[in-house]
Amino acid sequence: MDTLPLREQILQTIIRKTTLKQRVFDNTFAAFNLLKETLLEFTSELDDALDGKLDRRVRLEYRDRGKFEAQLQVGSEMLIFQMQTDVFAFDPAHPVRQNGYAAADPTRGYCGAVRIYNFLSDSFKFNRNADEGYLIGRLFINGEGRYFVEGRGFRAVPVERFGERSIDRAALVELLEEAIAFALDFDPYVPPYAEHLRVTVDQFNTKMDNSKFVTGKRIGYPYEV
Repeated sequence: MDTLPLREQILQTIIRKTTLKQRVFDNTFAAFNLLKETLLEFTSELDDALDGKLDRRVRLEYRDRGKFEAQLQVGSEMLIFQMQTDVFAFDPAHPVRQNGYAAADPTRGYCGAVRIYNFLSDSFKFNRNADEGYLIGRLFINGEGRYFVEGRGFRAVPVERFGERSIDRAALVELLEEAIAFALDFDPYVPPYAEHLRVTVDQFNTKMDNSKFVTGKRIGYPYEV
């Protein structure tokens, strides 16, 4: 039983947790900036490899969307990478709690996160603001720079291998390749016919404003990670 006065316990907890969370944030932010650099290089490499092999209307483009967000367009696919500014622990039922590396030291289970979303690039091109995107993966990084990825199509470092590798440029290239491969294979389905039996006049006003019609890869179909 802790015999320290409650105020002293609070002070020690503040010091311990804020120091840990700041270290996790710094590692995640450094990794995210490296991800941006890798995205830029990766796009250039793809452009060079595809030079003269694509219709000129097909775009491969990287764009920095701010301090905590970046995007990569590959033809009809748009990948959005978004770093969350919070530091997270995992609930007791999460598989990371059974990982030997994390179980040996509970502080290793505190992670920053980068979310990876997949949209149709036309949703942005035509300002279809109601269109839906899909969370296809999450990158988690802890205070020691170790990482794992969860989501569809990500096999390089699943949660069971958390602790084996540190995040670096090679790891980020693997992440990008897996994300792009999944997005390219994740084709949009034609929505069920019954979902479009009725439309409103408003949906046909303002020169057939595309934003009035919701589009997405799995509109009307269940999507599970």
